[in-house]
Amino acid sequence: MVVKFNNELHTVFSMVHRTPGNLRGFVQVKMRNLRNGSQIEHRFASEDKIEKIALDEQEMEFLYEDGDTYYFMNIENYEQLGFSSDTLGDAVKYLIPNLKIKIEFYEGRAVGVDLPATVPMKILEVEPGLKGATVSNVGKPAKMETGLIVQVPAFINEGEVIMVSTIDGSYQQRA
Repeated sequence: MVVKFNNELHTVFSMVHRTPGNLRGFVQVKMRNLRNGSQIEHRFASEDKIEKIALDEQEMEFLYEDGDTYYFMNIENYEQLGFSSDTLGDAVKYLIPNLKIKIEFYEGRAVGVDLPATVPMKILEVEPGLKGATVSNVGKPAKMETGLIVQVPAFINEGEVIMVSTIDGSYQQRA
């Protein structure tokens, strides 16, 4: 959810409603400023008003990366747009060619990215797998095609394609 707080746009990524003892209820919110990326926590009283911002959402396909700019194609009109890594934030770790994502716009400016829950990624570097290590719970670091480091089970080998969670960057399953 994107809200307007102190005349700035913020995306809410954590919200908890509390009613402590004999006090009035409040909502504890963790927000990220869309302009500069800073995180803040704020406590809203039950009578506080806040403006929810409506965003335009467009489905786009990731094409390629050129330095600090990432290029996408609008699926509907085939228009190509470039976004900086500052605009995309942590999403750049999960961008693989031909990945379809939703980009959120506010007044013609990109403000957010909605990634799928999991992304198939190819492993570039990992220690060799161990024979008979199918049951153990031991993980090993693997370098993905985007440079992301993911802890994978011991039986995963180099060159395999796995599903990686875009929420926390964890291994989910083989693809």
